[in-house]
Amino acid sequence: MSLHQNSGHWRLGLTLSLITVLLWGILPIALALIMRSLDIYTVIWFRFLVSFVLLASYLGVRGELPKLRQLDSTAGKLLAIAAIMLTANYFLFMQGVALTSPANAEVLIQLATLLLGLGGLVIFHERYTPQQWFGVGVLICGYIVFFREQLANLITAQGTYIFGSGLIVLAAAVWAIYALAQKQLLQSLSSPHIMMMIYGESAILLTPLAKPGAIFQLNGFDLGILIFCGINTLIAYGAFAESLEHWEASRVSAVLALAPIVTLISVELVAIFTPTLIPPENITLISILGAGLVVAGSMAIALKQRK
Repeated sequence: MSLHQNSGHWRLGLTLSLITVLLWGILPIALALIMRSLDIYTVIWFRFLVSFVLLASYLGVRGELPKLRQLDSTAGKLLAIAAIMLTANYFLFMQGVALTSPANAEVLIQLATLLLGLGGLVIFHERYTPQQWFGVGVLICGYIVFFREQLANLITAQGTYIFGSGLIVLAAAVWAIYALAQKQLLQSLSSPHIMMMIYGESAILLTPLAKPGAIFQLNGFDLGILIFCGINTLIAYGAFAESLEHWEASRVSAVLALAPIVTLISVELVAIFTPTLIPPENITLISILGAGLVVAGSMAIALKQRK
């Protein structure tokens, strides 16, 4: 089986990756708000359903809906794997958050981008220069400094907390499998076609757990937040899928590592302007130093071009 090759338009890949980072960075705030009124499974189901309906409608108007003949046996299997892995990621992650804490989950889920980068190196035969491997070391050190308190809690934790942390690690692993399957699917399908089918399959898988009737009981503010979550999913995952078309998975993963920093900055801004919605995070000078190392490491990995 031949492997997917990038278009080589790395600037476009970088731009799309940054769009994904921004949208994934602000998404946790919207999810924290809507989860006060709606269960997580209904939220996830709604996000996938809205994304599927909007993308299918757009492709239908343009006469670009995917044809079944585009799916050979390999593509069909990869598509099923991608949909199952993405759905499992959402399920495992939210169960892990319920058993631990959002801060702990934010630390451990970053293994997903690291595994995606390593998968790009092993499966797609991408290569790092020595400077990029140095950037990997700087990025990891940055995360250790940035999340030192959460890591200390994990080391001393027992019982349910450890089990929940294990679920989050598993969520990171299945997300990496999803992302690598999606990249290979670009060999035979366009990114909009891939995402439309994944959204549809994931919505079907989550239907038994969802409670659609609860959506009609939301007030205007919560309904607006829920719709934003759906549109965020459509644009963010669309940008992510397209970035894999133009850039190496190992470099995309390095840029995605910036998402938690965007989250914490967004939380601070929201807490300043609307303190009643979300409490601020306790960001120290050491945490800022760690964030700087993460940014520096990500830039070293993503922007260093091979000769």
